[in-house]
Amino acid sequence: MTNNTLSSETDVRRVAFLGNYLPRRCGIATFTTDIFKSFQSEYPDAEGFVVAVTDRKGEYDYPGEVRFEFQEQDESTYIKAADFLNAQNPEIVCLQHEYGIFGGNAGEYILTLLQRLKMPIVTTLHTILKDPNDDQRRVMMALSNVSSRLIVMSQMGKQILMDTFGISEEVIDINPHGIPDMPFVDPHFYKNKFHLEDKKVILTFGLLGPNKGIENVIRALPKVAEQYPDFIYLIVGATHPNLIRHEGEKYREGIAQLALDLGVEDKIRFVNDFLELEDLKELIGAADIYFTPYLFEAQITSGTLAYAFGCGKAVISTPYWHAKEMLADGKGILVPFNDPEAIATSLVDLLTNDSYRNNMRLKAYMAGRDTTWSNVIQKYSTTFSKARIQRNERKQLEYNLSPNLDLPEINLEHLINMTDSTGLFQHARYNFPNFKEGYCTDDNARALILTIMLEKLGFEHSKLSWLKSTYAAYIDYAFNEKSSSMHNFMSFDRKWMEISGSDDSHGKTVWATGFTIANTKDPDLKAWAMLIFERIVRQIPKMTSPRGWAFAMLGIHYYNEQFQGDLQVSRIQIELANRLAKLYKAVATDDWCWFEENMTYDNALLSHAMLTAGADLESEEFTLIGLKTLTWHMSMQTAPNGYFRPIGNNGFWKKGSEVPFFDQQPLEAQCAITTCLAAYKLTQDIKWKIKAETAYEWFLGHNELGVTVANVNTGACNDALHADRLNQNQGAESTLAWLISLTEMHIASGKPANSSDVSDTLGNVLSGSDGKIKLATPSYGQSKPNGHINHA
Repeated sequence: MTNNTLSSETDVRRVAFLGNYLPRRCGIATFTTDIFKSFQSEYPDAEGFVVAVTDRKGEYDYPGEVRFEFQEQDESTYIKAADFLNAQNPEIVCLQHEYGIFGGNAGEYILTLLQRLKMPIVTTLHTILKDPNDDQRRVMMALSNVSSRLIVMSQMGKQILMDTFGISEEVIDINPHGIPDMPFVDPHFYKNKFHLEDKKVILTFGLLGPNKGIENVIRALPKVAEQYPDFIYLIVGATHPNLIRHEGEKYREGIAQLALDLGVEDKIRFVNDFLELEDLKELIGAADIYFTPYLFEAQITSGTLAYAFGCGKAVISTPYWHAKEMLADGKGILVPFNDPEAIATSLVDLLTNDSYRNNMRLKAYMAGRDTTWSNVIQKYSTTFSKARIQRNERKQLEYNLSPNLDLPEINLEHLINMTDSTGLFQHARYNFPNFKEGYCTDDNARALILTIMLEKLGFEHSKLSWLKSTYAAYIDYAFNEKSSSMHNFMSFDRKWMEISGSDDSHGKTVWATGFTIANTKDPDLKAWAMLIFERIVRQIPKMTSPRGWAFAMLGIHYYNEQFQGDLQVSRIQIELANRLAKLYKAVATDDWCWFEENMTYDNALLSHAMLTAGADLESEEFTLIGLKTLTWHMSMQTAPNGYFRPIGNNGFWKKGSEVPFFDQQPLEAQCAITTCLAAYKLTQDIKWKIKAETAYEWFLGHNELGVTVANVNTGACNDALHADRLNQNQGAESTLAWLISLTEMHIASGKPANSSDVSDTLGNVLSGSDGKIKLATPSYGQSKPNGHINHA
């Protein structure tokens, strides 16, 4: 089997499968087990688990993948199961539905569970009724409302959903019943194992019960035996457990007595067991003819029929819905319900005509190739992806800014919790530090910038001075004096994880120290920043990363505010700007106005660097490149209805491919805000201020899902906006993105961030401190997209 790698923005990597499960003896339990194992096999980099509904508490020894069990007739356990699923936070819940396996009227208890879930639900319907009673209709309608996608296994099933229940075909997928992948071989290959080499084998398998119609086949056997005596009828399967509990083996004993009365008991062999898959495959392989003699038309799917047909058996069946569809065009034989004579005639035709039978087998086998589990699970994966997108397709309101939304106060609670005496932890597990991931220079450099911004803003907090000195101390320790380069990653036990850090960590150090030089009031901190800046900036021209260059260009821009005329630094700035300009000229086209063949991360940063170089060096060329690329980039990040939609980081965006809109990163919103405010300062064009405001509103719910990404009460920010939910972790990068964005908006507004007085002259902290341009008070949007749901 070929293992598939999940890579696209909508690929689902964590799925909860909900239904009954082996070793419970039930056809749907077998299906749930098969689909789970197929998902795990086909997508080894994904993660799945099972939540099982059980009819008898504690009776089943479930395997390890079953993480939670709830009781069929105890509605309170459905609530606990929903709580468990929400806590586990899978991307999709894949439900197997049949009215009879859940408690309440028409299985209504399952709605108690589903209506509490926060993730998309994909429901496979194993029973679809053309003439439902009131309770069944009510449950189906509620089920369709709560499910993002519905899966049926036949065209008839889809048509009934549309005609009987009025469900839109847009939410229905036809995914066939999966089958094991078996070679097309002569039945004699398997017959020897069962001592059947001299017999033609007719097979019926599955849990036994009165609706199976096996008695009609037995009534046909005397006539068959008259014309073709060398056959055996295998009836394989245990009696349904529910039937056993109510009436024991009454049905099996009844059909055995019927065979005895008709004198064909020697033509029948019962295999009274619920077989493991490998044993069942061998028995199917040994069969020449498979028979499903069900008694009623309203059978929308049959797993046993799918297995036998797909494995290349000649099939005779009564004309229930699934069989009529599957056996059309000569791929099998249909006989009337309750008609032993017609059954006998069809059996004799197939038993006595090898060419006819084998041709039918081949047609069935070839038709079944698309229904092997490896193929079916790929169809399910496509459905899962559609469910994530569909869940979020809401009619959006046009984006209108409102002048009345007050900026929240800046809250450092989460930042403080993420910081210890060494520095800022780079990742979080939910809202607490993830010690395993340690620290990095990248985050501590940006954290130092934030604290200097807050100091300049006049923000008062008892921990601010400690935070500032902690982040500076980390950067100081990360500086390698021998090589004048930066370490980046440090483990929790304070060991550097590499000899030299990335170009990003070098560039961000130049950015942070340059910003500190321009804005700190602490002479000692400024002297330290000068020392680090002068040593590390000399190494920047050796770097190959455009983002490393751009980070350094921002640091040089702030350094220039204090020391314009430093020829060594100016030469470095010119060289880096020319490098970016050269990249732009080599790559940019009419429909791809950018510096690189890919959009990756911190994208607007490149435009920002060119804008600062244009201003510092009085270069119209550099300024024009900055504005053109920013204009194009922001147009790509604006949804049709006007809200900010950052280019996603799930696979990034390659020139010529479709735009990945997930996973959306807070960093991209912050970078857009910073750059648009810089463009506004440079041009005084109000559109840039509006674009900065729309990017800011992304944090507060004006986004693809209508969910709040930042927590204004703690200062934390979720790590990403996925196609259907928030990433629940609240790491350093995302938290800094929110706090820097909020601080910039306070700076731009000229309003206090807390009770401290804020000078009106602070509107140029990030865009420059020369006082040439004042940023007017912006307006902020209040209206949310339709269907706004706050998950924060």
